[in-house]
Amino acid sequence: MSSQAIETGLSKDATSIHRALASLQEELEAVDYYHQRADLEVDPELKAVLTHNENDELEHAAMQLEWLRRALPPLDLQLGKILYATGSITAAAAAKAVPIPGAGLGLGNLQTAKNNEVQS
Repeated sequence: MSSQAIETGLSKDATSIHRALASLQEELEAVDYYHQRADLEVDPELKAVLTHNENDELEHAAMQLEWLRRALPPLDLQLGKILYATGSITAAAAAKAVPIPGAGLGLGNLQTAKNNEVQS
């Protein structure tokens, strides 16, 4: 398990999600290391090896992300709004999405509640 802090008494699901998130962080760090090294390397064969290793780490990161997407419906919702969107990334992020039943904190739509109070 990651050397990062982890709360005690977590459920099995929360522990698995922590492991996946920690692994994703580690894979992305490895991508960064290989990318930097390949960028600076002058020997073409070593540069190719480093780039190959970077691509392997990207595959690992993608697999972790896919597992997390399936395990965390709110992540699936956010990825669905933003990934492969055309145009502005921030506009895609601001776009309204259909909420997933049971996801979130169960507070309802606070803006609607506020508007209803003002109209009363």
